[in-house]
Amino acid sequence: MALFGNKKIDEDKKKPAAKSAVKKPVAKAAKKDEVKEEEGTSMQDLYSGTKAVSGSKKAAVSTSKANESYRVLVSPLITEKATTLVGENKYVFVVASGANKIEIAKAIKATYGVTPLQVNVINVSGKKVARGRIAGQRSDWRKAIVTLAKGEAIKIYEGV
Repeated sequence: MALFGNKKIDEDKKKPAAKSAVKKPVAKAAKKDEVKEEEGTSMQDLYSGTKAVSGSKKAAVSTSKANESYRVLVSPLITEKATTLVGENKYVFVVASGANKIEIAKAIKATYGVTPLQVNVINVSGKKVARGRIAGQRSDWRKAIVTLAKGEAIKIYEGV
């Protein structure tokens, strides 16, 4: 009989725990909805670099700071093909794999002070390589071709 008595006690202990576990996620979800309603950001605000704060007031909050552009722009890509594109006012950069065109354009503006006309992004898959019996693959990476206006230039190839 003591065995059955222990089960009832264990079941009684489990029931309140199950009810409290159900209530907590619901409360968190309600808080998340409230936060989303308070923010009220739109896609236009994200692209323009401003953020809506408490209703109709807008505060100018930069989404891409000059000191954070190094996370987007990994390095300039210096190849024979990239140097020939400079004649067409196009510059090639290795960029972060998660970066989009808008982030790349803002990083170029912050780093070099030049506003790009167009940004083309290409995902480059890593080559398959073999060292004897061991086969592997190089990492995938992403490159961006940035087109500038006719009078503008970026001094990347100095000393190369």
